Amino acid sequence: MRYYLIVGEASGDLHASRLMHALKEEDPEAEFRFFGGDLMAAEGGTRVRHYKDLAYMGFIPVLLHLRTIFRNMAFCKQDIVAWSPDVVILVDYPGFNLGIAKFVHAKTDIPVYYYISPKIWAWKEWRIKSIKRNVDEMFSILPFEVPFYEQKHHFPIHYVGNPTAEEVRTFLAGYHETKDAFCQRNNLDPSKPIIALLAGSRKQEIKDNLPAMIRVARSMNGNYQYVLACAPSIDDAFYEKVAFSPALSRKDVSVNAGADIHAVHDATYPLLAHATAALVTSGTATLETALFNVPQVVCYKTPVPKIIRWGFNHIIQCKYISLVNLIADEEVVPELFADRFSVDNIRKHLLAILPGQARREKMLEGYRVVCDRLGTESAPENAAKIICEKIHSV
Repeated sequence: MRYYLIVGEASGDLHASRLMHALKEEDPEAEFRFFGGDLMAAEGGTRVRHYKDLAYMGFIPVLLHLRTIFRNMAFCKQDIVAWSPDVVILVDYPGFNLGIAKFVHAKTDIPVYYYISPKIWAWKEWRIKSIKRNVDEMFSILPFEVPFYEQKHHFPIHYVGNPTAEEVRTFLAGYHETKDAFCQRNNLDPSKPIIALLAGSRKQEIKDNLPAMIRVARSMNGNYQYVLACAPSIDDAFYEKVAFSPALSRKDVSVNAGADIHAVHDATYPLLAHATAALVTSGTATLETALFNVPQVVCYKTPVPKIIRWGFNHIIQCKYISLVNLIADEEVVPELFADRFSVDNIRKHLLAILPGQARREKMLEGYRVVCDRLGTESAPENAAKIICEKIHSV
């Protein structure tokens, strides 16, 4: 069978590459053609465009690159028709992919499958009309999306499992490094509990959130050590610049080993495996932290906080910003964003989840609910089986 996949960012490249691997297990004759990245290319097939040629985020960048975006979309449509795949598989990235779905549905008989649903439950819910009209099968990795689609919008979907949960399970099954060994390898003090700082993977997130995390760390007593998980795509010079920004005096922190704030590289999972608590910028990291059973405070600084709070209360369609709370459907972890984001507030909530505190145990109970709802299924394997069954049944 011939599979045409389209992704628009790094996370999509990761998820799609694992789906491709699973599809090859189900269909040894699988052929791939795709808009994607290096991980997908490693699985074989023909890469038509790198996702970096598509990934324009925000109103101004999109506006400035409209000609390129339209050119890529037109080429993608022509390429799909010319190659005539057995199925087109879209991965998230709705701004581009829903346009492709509309074209494929209107101009061809090729089925359109969507792996990893766009987050229309949070924003742009009106896109459900396009999905119901142009997408043949939807594959979700978040359990709360099932009632959203099936009960609210009467559109059947497949919950196939959660890749992040599977990744954490796989890591923990093969990770046997002791805390002493981890600390020795990273120049940390094995006698002190670790509080992890996960400040995001994008420069703007780090610039916005890391200074407050550092101030919280400096306001605490010396019983803990604070360890920053550096994002692989961000160099040390940027972290140093943020740490020594005007918002912080130079005596406050250094991210060099041996200072009050330490840093580890390419070691987020090992760090979480040994952490006692964490300060986390919203995103997949909140779910990863919960799956490692590490109590956390979610911190996310925004511009114009009062306006953001109003918009969240009156325009945004979901109750929470963290995956942990969305999956649990209750506030398991505190979400300190917009007008709730402050050093004092972060510190107060961090103190409440340290060992011996009642709030810590309640959060860990909430984590168990999250794990139960995610299940233990392999998302790419389940999706690949369903995709192959559906194609062969046509």
